[in-house]
Amino acid sequence: MTNDGEMAPDFTLPADDGTKVRLSKLRGRPVVLYFYPKDDTSGCTQEAKDFSCIADAFAAEGAHVIGVSPDSATSHQKFKTKHGLDLQLLADETKMVCEAYGVWVEKSMYGRKYMGVERSTFLIDKSGRIAKSWRKVKVTGHAEAVLAAVKALKA
Repeated sequence: MTNDGEMAPDFTLPADDGTKVRLSKLRGRPVVLYFYPKDDTSGCTQEAKDFSCIADAFAAEGAHVIGVSPDSATSHQKFKTKHGLDLQLLADETKMVCEAYGVWVEKSMYGRKYMGVERSTFLIDKSGRIAKSWRKVKVTGHAEAVLAAVKALKA
């Protein structure tokens, strides 16, 4: 489990465009790292659209927005194309990054327990530390709250 103020666990993951992304290579600018359960499901699609709609505002603040789920890079590519998303999606098929950030958790639905991604977001400052984290995220208004936190980093 990662906490605010700690160094963000570094990783390298495949992206939707076929490249590999290493978190430590993004130092020098804020990174919004959001974890979501599954491509093309209602909550995850809305969250991705919300971040995508204000992508220009994040870019204006110098922030890089990255979504991470256990889906494959191919799945991410289709998801982005289908919904016209303007953000980078990374494939954590082994769930090692989800586990490093403490978002791969036991969930329960209709009395059945299973492992899955707890919708969470981490704002990583330009030095690689977790400036703020959100766990058990409710999608409505979340992207705007994260943008406000990015702006506050510079204040």
